[in-house]
Amino acid sequence: MSEKKVPSRLFNELVQRFPDVLEAHENLGTAIRGAGPLDEKTLHLIQLAAAGSIGSEGAVHSHTRRALKAGATEDEIYHALVALISTIGFPRVTAAISWSRDILNK
Repeated sequence: MSEKKVPSRLFNELVQRFPDVLEAHENLGTAIRGAGPLDEKTLHLIQLAAAGSIGSEGAVHSHTRRALKAGATEDEIYHALVALISTIGFPRVTAAISWSRDILNK
């Protein structure tokens, strides 16, 4: 998939207003990804599941894009979210799936 990441207007505003904070945030993500044995695809699927668990539409969009870029399949993305049903409930999972589909169906 060759979708280019397009930061939101708010994200761009925050970068302008707090460049050191956003740079530190990005550096933290880089450090976390390099800190252990999990590959990038697995990490994004975990973060996708976490985003769905907290009901963050923007983070579900972001981690769906990132998981795809890291090689995740549509089935893996669905599975990462469906696996949450017994933990967070069917309504929250269907919401997360609908947000993921915003990206998958582009």
